[in-house]
Amino acid sequence: METPCASQAGSQAVGKSGARLVVSKALAFCARPGGAALNDPTPLLFLAALLVVVGLVGTLMPAIPGVPLIFGGLLLAAWAEHFQYVGAWTLVAIGVLALLAWGVELLATGLGAKRFGASRMAVAGAVIGTLVGLFLGIPGLILGPFLGAAAGELLARRDLLQAGRAGVGTWLGLVVGAALKIALSFAMVAVFLAARIF
Repeated sequence: METPCASQAGSQAVGKSGARLVVSKALAFCARPGGAALNDPTPLLFLAALLVVVGLVGTLMPAIPGVPLIFGGLLLAAWAEHFQYVGAWTLVAIGVLALLAWGVELLATGLGAKRFGASRMAVAGAVIGTLVGLFLGIPGLILGPFLGAAAGELLARRDLLQAGRAGVGTWLGLVVGAALKIALSFAMVAVFLAARIF
C-alpha cells in the first residue's frame, strides 16, 4: 500500500528519468514537517516527559537514578525535534548542571560527616539507612539516614555520644545535598524550557 508521501513524491517525479530522482523527491517530501506520520515527534516527546517526571521523583528516592533520567529525557526531547529549538550549547549547560547535581550530594554528605567527625562506617550506615527507609515511608526517609549513621559510628568507635554526633552530621549533609540536587534538577528542566520557548 502506497504511503501518502510516496504517492506525492511519485506524482512529482512523473516525466523525469531515473529511480534516483524518485527516491530523492520522496525523501525530501517526507523530511518536511508533517510530510509523514513517522515524522511526528509526539510519541517521543511523551516518552521524554515521562522520563523527566520519573527522574524528578527519583531525586527524592535514592533507588531511582533521577538526574540521569532527567538528562536523558531532555536529550530525547531535543533529538525528537531535530535540535531545532534546543541546541548543543543548551545541552552542554544542562549536562554541567547534571554533573553538579550528582556531585553536590556526595560532597555535602562528606562535608557534613567530616564536620561532625563521622567515620566512613557512619557514612555507609547512612546510605544503608536511607535505602531501608524507602520501604518505611516518610518516617523511614527521615530517620533512616540518622539511625544508619549512628549505628555505623557505634560499630566503628563504640562511643554512644560520638555516634549521635555522627548521625546528626551525616543526616544534615544528606538533607542539604538532597535539597541542592533537587534545586539543580529543576534548574535543568528550567534551562530546557527557556531554550524551547524563547
